Amino acid sequence: MKKLVLSDIHESMGAKMVEFAGYLMPVQYTDGVKLEHKTVREFVGVFDVSHMGEVFISGSNSFEFLQYITSNDVGKLSPGKVQYTCFPNHENGIIDDFLLYMIEENKYLLVLNASNLQKDLDWITSHNTFDCIIDNQSDNYSLLAVQGPKSIDLLQQLTDINLSEIKYYNFKIGNIEGIENVIFSRTGYTGEIGFELYVKNENIRILWDAVFSTNIQAKPIGLAARDTLRLEKGFCLYGNDINDSTSPIEAGLGWITKFTKEFINSENLKKQKEKGTSRKLVGIELLEKGIARKDCLIIDENGNEIGVITSGTMSPTLNISIAMGYVVSEYSSINSEIYIQIRNKQIKSKVVSLPFVK
Repeated sequence: MKKLVLSDIHESMGAKMVEFAGYLMPVQYTDGVKLEHKTVREFVGVFDVSHMGEVFISGSNSFEFLQYITSNDVGKLSPGKVQYTCFPNHENGIIDDFLLYMIEENKYLLVLNASNLQKDLDWITSHNTFDCIIDNQSDNYSLLAVQGPKSIDLLQQLTDINLSEIKYYNFKIGNIEGIENVIFSRTGYTGEIGFELYVKNENIRILWDAVFSTNIQAKPIGLAARDTLRLEKGFCLYGNDINDSTSPIEAGLGWITKFTKEFINSENLKKQKEKGTSRKLVGIELLEKGIARKDCLIIDENGNEIGVITSGTMSPTLNISIAMGYVVSEYSSINSEIYIQIRNKQIKSKVVSLPFVK
């Protein structure tokens, strides 16, 4: 099992460490999940998500290569822009969802899910008939996500880059506290204002200390709050809400699936979009006491199975039980009445619009 460079710091701050995607990761600190969640929604929190994979693609045909293996339109990118996209497979599923950065002409950065890194590399390599250079730098980079309403105020004390000028899903490369070539990415997995900062491993301690040295008292945040934050915003989690057998169309990711170009399995996915799918990923609010967990069955009023829960929690912001899951399309309309099978109880619920927290 791999350890984060800052593993000793997390442990000294009282973090509960758990195995995740082959890494020992902080799942929560001493404040607990609800307070960590509230900190990010109302102030500023810091996530060490250095387990993520960083793979650079370069070469004269890198644009054509990425257009072929990704679902979104790479032609919409220019240097300094980021794109959410996915690798479709040949069976209407998703190899992985990820962020694609255009560093400069013919040079891109893919930020991949740690649990899928080797699978992604195998997939990319096997389809590289474009003579592109695939440079896996995952073991050399660390990543901090500084998220929350006060994140810009905090980081602006540490850099000369005008962070307020960086728009959502854009990035700049600059200096922070003497560290050069830091990627300041106006992205995150919380739905809040924030930045993801990419640095070489040898600089991550300097960056961590700097982030916690300002007069804005940030707090460290673990994986558990990261999960509740992303679920409130209706963001998909690979392995739960999307996987090798879920299509981007039924997962509500048609907006990152562009048919203005040809890509892997685009013909079949286009047919899905035109004809509709037999099931859809929806937001769900439980109307009775209970928490819907992954793999709980969704049933109709007569007890017939109509779907399955993929993610669920008690929303710390709304103080209600929320979930996402796939249901047969006839039950996917807003306010459709459904039931969640939780042990021996059928919990009355309804389909709601995403995100849960606007």
